[in-house]
Amino acid sequence: MDIEHPACNSCHSLKPIPTMLPVKDLINKSNGTLTLVNPIINEEQCYNSGCHAHKSTDKLLGIISVQMSTETVDSIIKKSTNIFLFGVVATFFLLMIVSVIAINLSIKKPLQKFFTGIKEIAKGNLDYKIQLNRNDELGLMAKEFNLMSEKLKSAYDEIKDWNENLNKKVEQKNQELKNIYEQIVQVEKLASLGKLSATVAHELNNPLEGILTYSKLVAKKLEKLEDKEKYEDIIKILQLISDESSRCGKIVKDLLQFSHQDELQFVHSSVKDIINRAVKLMSHHFQINNVKIKLDFHIEDLFVECDAQRIEQALIAILVNAVEATPEGGTIIISLAKEMENAVIRISDEGKGIQPEVLPHIFEPFYTTKDKVKDTGLGLAVVYGIVQQHGGKVFVEQTSIKGTTFKISLPINHIKQNGKET
Repeated sequence: MDIEHPACNSCHSLKPIPTMLPVKDLINKSNGTLTLVNPIINEEQCYNSGCHAHKSTDKLLGIISVQMSTETVDSIIKKSTNIFLFGVVATFFLLMIVSVIAINLSIKKPLQKFFTGIKEIAKGNLDYKIQLNRNDELGLMAKEFNLMSEKLKSAYDEIKDWNENLNKKVEQKNQELKNIYEQIVQVEKLASLGKLSATVAHELNNPLEGILTYSKLVAKKLEKLEDKEKYEDIIKILQLISDESSRCGKIVKDLLQFSHQDELQFVHSSVKDIINRAVKLMSHHFQINNVKIKLDFHIEDLFVECDAQRIEQALIAILVNAVEATPEGGTIIISLAKEMENAVIRISDEGKGIQPEVLPHIFEPFYTTKDKVKDTGLGLAVVYGIVQQHGGKVFVEQTSIKGTTFKISLPINHIKQNGKET
């Protein structure tokens, strides 16, 4: 081969001429042609063989030069490169589109719902709810937003209700305050009268006993005389003194009961048993006045800490009034129920009711609409004091021409010892 041939330039262009070249120098690509040069080294089996005429000192016997056209390969590579670049660009844009869609679906649209919700709340539409069923942070935000709107709606409705019913509620509160004030005044009045009554009762009790005893004694001595007809007028006067002294003694006894001077004995008592004992004691009174009694218990039984005899006394006092108010053949109903933490006793008669002008004064001492000679006007005042001493309430629940209902409310967990709360 001609030394000037391009295939020889790889070695002969260098001085001194190398015996070996790197592989990269044995490959030459130019003008759509790939040339591979492979040197043929003079090996021992070559220069010792009879068919060769080379000396052992010759290093290179020749070269094998292979030329191939690269147009087809270059075209394929270029096409593949273009396809690859197009794929990269297409993939990039596709990822961008997918990312935009994903962001729009997962973030932008939920945020748009939040913006819409905020605008609706700002407009006053507190019933607006964000419909977003997700378990991520946005879903939690939607739940909190809906909860917030519910609370705002509740607060708004409450404020609106207060505004619409303000006058009614103010009037109601004023009436409640008035009732509380009247109760306070009543308690203070009863307390003052109780102290006064106790003092007066103790001061009058002994003189009255003396008057009663000596008037009866003098009357008996005059009756034993032979000419007692001469002293008949005096005996009548003494009898009148005895009767009036007895009446005064009854008033003194009522005053002592009203002033609560006796020490209360609080025990765990059955309210049913107390009612049954009071009814049993009043049974003869019911028969005489031809009045029926009906027990309407809405609960099996209730137990309260109380002085059973005092509660029984209060029930009897109300029952006496109920019998006097009920016409012959009428019915008195006693009911027992539990309301909140209270034992509630209701006594209903079939009388003509209590007049409105009388109703505010029925628990006042010495106030009575009956015959003042026969009644001291202390019955309901004593009832009021007994119930108050037990931490309860007594009042007229309803009254009309069809009858009256007294309501007694006793706290179930109210405990006292010797009149003191524990």
